[in-house]
Amino acid sequence: MEENERARSNFVRNLVQRTSEIIDASSEYLVTPPKRIVQFWNDFGQMPDDVKECIESWKKLKEQRFELLLFDTCQARQFIRNGLGARYERAFDWCYHPAMQSDYFRLCYILKEGGCYVDADDVYHGVEVEHLFSDGRLKIQPLCYDISTGEMVSPTIFTSPGANDLSWIFYFNNNPLIAIPGHPVVDRALANATISLERNSQDKLPEVQSTTGPGNLTKSLFEIANDTDEIEGALLVLRSWEHIATTRWPLSYRDDERNWRLSNQRAYVGFGQTSVVVEE
Repeated sequence: MEENERARSNFVRNLVQRTSEIIDASSEYLVTPPKRIVQFWNDFGQMPDDVKECIESWKKLKEQRFELLLFDTCQARQFIRNGLGARYERAFDWCYHPAMQSDYFRLCYILKEGGCYVDADDVYHGVEVEHLFSDGRLKIQPLCYDISTGEMVSPTIFTSPGANDLSWIFYFNNNPLIAIPGHPVVDRALANATISLERNSQDKLPEVQSTTGPGNLTKSLFEIANDTDEIEGALLVLRSWEHIATTRWPLSYRDDERNWRLSNQRAYVGFGQTSVVVEE
């Protein structure tokens, strides 16, 4: 594993497995985010029924006065244009796959408006979530991937203090993404994603995960942690998010080009539309 990647993995592992003390939110994060669930699907007209079922599961939260918002590509682009301007709209258009659009849009939305972004393929289990909105810290889910087996490590295993293996990579998912507007980690992640898209847009299609996805979020958090000693007061690690929601596998779209893993660094062409790099 590359040295910087190992350092980031160790950093995440230390945060995830630290249980000796409870870190309270810093004073600037005592303000609460809006009770809002935000999701994205690029084309409502081409939404599979099984994805609709996942999205429908979150409607239970309306009973608790949560607002639910669902954006498609056009609506997301308009939000970015109005809220952040032409530079960010152009970067969004350089996202060549719907998964990248989703990654980039969530950073834009949470930075501007705050709330909770969840992926469209997550199923809500109906449990209480009010505690996730009690302060403005960034709430994110840790993950662990085993290179040797090509499989994810169970949270019940990798969150245990001392659990580790040289083939494990610890990182943070960008699903869910819960924070107040203007959170510095989200701000850094959006800046890094934008710069990366601008740098790579003219000559190649960048890798999804490291450009706009969990790799970018983990890198951005690691950068800020190296600049300040107060990162833990701005962050809450969701070690048991799977009790609140789980990603549904399998889903119908995972077998075609709508699955970013099958389209990574390849131009996305599917279901009557083409996502291409937009020239200046």
